[in-house]
Amino acid sequence: VQLQASGGGLVEAGGSLRLSCAASGLVLDSYDVGWFRRAPGKEREGVSCISIVYSVDHYADSVKGRFTIARDSAENTVYLQMNSLQPDDTAVYYCAADPDEKCFSGRYFRDYEYWGQGTLVTVSS
Repeated sequence: VQLQASGGGLVEAGGSLRLSCAASGLVLDSYDVGWFRRAPGKEREGVSCISIVYSVDHYADSVKGRFTIARDSAENTVYLQMNSLQPDDTAVYYCAADPDEKCFSGRYFRDYEYWGQGTLVTVSS
């Protein structure tokens, strides 16, 4: 099982990036998928998740209205579209997957089993 996060980079404030979480060894449609980030000097925080139950999604308050999570079944990939990026969004972003339902029931960012490596997002002011 492998999750590959990609799409990070350097962007100016107000810009956009789309992160990808591609999977091998598992079918992401059968997993809850979460995006997390760790900013310099801060603890890891949950950003967004998407459930296996009706693809219900959830967003941290800090990104609500700016970020969108979506599945692409054909590509076995989950995307995180990030718009109106701000310097506070600078972090290493990680994707994670779990076969248990979490995002629908409120366990949004708890105890994901599989993790990808991070992709760095840097937002300049």
